[in-house]
Amino acid sequence: RKLALHYQPRVELATGMVDGVEALARWQHPTMGRVDPEEFIRLAEDTGLIRTLTLAILDSALAQAAAWEREGCPLRVSVNISARNLLEPIFPMQVAERLADVGISPRLLQLEITESMLMSDTEAAIATIDALQALGVGLSIDDFGTGYSSLAYLKRLPVEELKIDKSFVFDMIESEADNSIVRSTIALGKTLGLRVVAEGVETEAALAALTALECDIAQGFLIS
Repeated sequence: RKLALHYQPRVELATGMVDGVEALARWQHPTMGRVDPEEFIRLAEDTGLIRTLTLAILDSALAQAAAWEREGCPLRVSVNISARNLLEPIFPMQVAERLADVGISPRLLQLEITESMLMSDTEAAIATIDALQALGVGLSIDDFGTGYSSLAYLKRLPVEELKIDKSFVFDMIESEADNSIVRSTIALGKTLGLRVVAEGVETEAALAALTALECDIAQGFLIS
């Protein structure tokens, strides 16, 4: 009941227009105050509640997307999904049912997965991803550069975009190594025909550098 979703805008660098939003789960505890998302997500993973939590977040995000569409402002909503959901053959059907319940196009939903999710059972994960893509749902690789998947996996996945992990974007101005990683990831994405999103944009200098590198989309506290 205390769990709420905040929606962080994603902005197209070429136009300045909002491309969509990412749903971010936040928990305001009555006595502990705000609980760090990494902490309660980890607890949900450890206890097995992450499947239920992911579906609850998906329900709220889709309801909000439907409300925005009714108001004449359709926005694609991105939702992070867990490895447990990704490895469940029933998950694509659960997504399809929820899209039908709220009556919105699958294109208004984007699901974010991480590279590390592919490592435990690659074939099962790819089968689920293929089924989600067949629904018309958008798919994104989140935290790109922090996992261990090979380019062979990336080539097989029907994803639309790569999201550069914020740890590289934070220090891309001061760190030549991080700058090189960001630059290389943008070039890789363009070679593969994928949109590239930079997460964790917090300074004007980083925003200007990403624009110069022709990154497609940015999100972070500088923007909202």
